[in-house]
Amino acid sequence: MAYTRIHAIKSTVTKAVAYICNPDKTEQQLLVDSFGCSPETARHDFDYALSRTKSSDKNQAYHLIQSFAKGEVSHEEAHRIGIELADKLLGGKYSYVVATHTDKGHPHNHIIFCAADNIDHKKYNACKKSYYHIRQLSDELCKEHGLSIIEPSGRKGKKYVQWKAEQEGTSWKKRLQEDIDECIKIAKSYEDFLRLIKEKGYTVTGEKIGDPHSKYIKFTAPGQERPVRGSFRNFGAGYTKEEIKDRIENPEKWQNKEETVQEPNTTEAPKQKSRIKIPKKDIVTRTGASRTLIDTSGEKFQNSPGLQHWASVKNLKTAAASYAAADNLSQLQKQIDKKTAEAKSARTELVELEHQMKKVSELLLYAEQYRDNKPFQEKYKKSKDPDRYLRMHETQLILYDGAERMLQKMGLDPKSVKPSEIRADYETMLTRKTILEKTYKSAEKEAQNMQQKLNNVEQYLGKDISKEQATEHTPRHVGI
Repeated sequence: MAYTRIHAIKSTVTKAVAYICNPDKTEQQLLVDSFGCSPETARHDFDYALSRTKSSDKNQAYHLIQSFAKGEVSHEEAHRIGIELADKLLGGKYSYVVATHTDKGHPHNHIIFCAADNIDHKKYNACKKSYYHIRQLSDELCKEHGLSIIEPSGRKGKKYVQWKAEQEGTSWKKRLQEDIDECIKIAKSYEDFLRLIKEKGYTVTGEKIGDPHSKYIKFTAPGQERPVRGSFRNFGAGYTKEEIKDRIENPEKWQNKEETVQEPNTTEAPKQKSRIKIPKKDIVTRTGASRTLIDTSGEKFQNSPGLQHWASVKNLKTAAASYAAADNLSQLQKQIDKKTAEAKSARTELVELEHQMKKVSELLLYAEQYRDNKPFQEKYKKSKDPDRYLRMHETQLILYDGAERMLQKMGLDPKSVKPSEIRADYETMLTRKTILEKTYKSAEKEAQNMQQKLNNVEQYLGKDISKEQATEHTPRHVGI
């Protein structure tokens, strides 16, 4: 399990990088890595990238924290996951520093990356969508490494400290919610509810319905300083003062919030219609042969012959559509294998290409830094007052020395490197990456749809159908 959070850095890049690279927290910096910069010169590298963007916002960098559960992962593996997260999120475009801290009871990664990218010179777009993308990438990496993830609850997100407290049974909000639910069940009126909740020790304010000065009812537990609002944000639906009153007066309305559908006509009641509640997990949202069969093993179906008949007809139609689309199950299995292999091949090539693009983007960064800052180095050599010139252009001279050193480390002659040629190679790779991504997603989706068709027929017939049986014994059409 990994919890993530991110915030912008507007003016303290040097201090932030120094903090995350603290030798006492990072096994003497053994758990520190960087891309497109070094921890010592990160501020200068970031300044260079920021100077090339047209955006006017003040964000210089972003600080992303990825925390793992205690005892679930080693510090070394956590560090590898941190690098993988940075690479997947930033795509080899942004300079970053990754450090894994070992001074707490749980491993946690600190990732500081420049707010401007080195390829397109655009600012990172920090918004809700980008944060959800970070969380999704982190969860995917946790699954790949065999770690647990925080499952979504269906409500608006909660803070990590609240989630952790609920797991340990110490959450004020969780306890308050349970007490509110208990009082609602036994209360005879809204006024009776207020009496019961106060008897449990809670202080209640803003409880008057229709009060223009207090929109929310607020509860303060014994020993708690700040009150908690009865709002959707805190508890979900059913906890405003108006909703609490409605839950007491109309309990049947709030018994089950599950989605409802109309029960189809049956032979016993040819013209009657009644509303049957079906759990959301049983509702089929896809159409055609690729939809899944409805699970009729639940209690709701067993206690309703009409609903069971409706589901049986739906399942028969789905199975028939699947078989009609499949045509020949033996051939369908071959198509599934072919598309699966195609998706796997595209994915393998895509991963390798992304590694190459990361190397090329770093090469492009240092080639452009060398080119842009070389004039400062030449003027420094000719300067009559080198010390004064160094004080005035320290950043440019540091970037030049760093770029020259990195290009030589790559086995290249800095003077012969041409940024325009490197950028052209990168653009070619980017075009190939777009094609591979489309191929991978398309092949994977087709394979999943065909596999669902095969599963539908096998599930409906109640047995596994081998390729030989499918060809020799299975009828070509399933009647409805």
